[in-house]
Amino acid sequence: MIELDDDRTRLDVACVHGWLAGSYWSPGIARDLVERAIAGSHCLGAYRDGTQVGFARAITDHATFAWIADVWVDEAARGQGLGRQLVGWFVDHPRFAGIRRIGLVTADAHGVYEKLGFHALLRPDRYMEKLSAAAAAMLRAVP
Repeated sequence: MIELDDDRTRLDVACVHGWLAGSYWSPGIARDLVERAIAGSHCLGAYRDGTQVGFARAITDHATFAWIADVWVDEAARGQGLGRQLVGWFVDHPRFAGIRRIGLVTADAHGVYEKLGFHALLRPDRYMEKLSAAAAAMLRAVP
């Protein structure tokens, strides 16, 4: 059985750092950046028998906007719907009730999140972003 818990003190930060440093969206990310991201976010861990097997975080004001980021499921726990459970926790949690917009970005899990009500941007012409040079170079390299 998988337990989801937003108690930040339970997070295995070394494990989360390892996952994110090996991901396509933040390859080689420094541990101090992961720690700062965790400190500034509403984080969620997934645990099997006390061992962390998943992670997700929301950058949010808990009132009008939330951005779901860094959804990760350990390889041994994949294929069981845990990614959807992690994101669904934020979508369904009372602290997130009434939030007008929850966003996320994915390269390969659109079908997972569509089942939770996510869809392509309705007005992509209104969205803009500013990237650091390093982020822009990384995104150009990722297919």
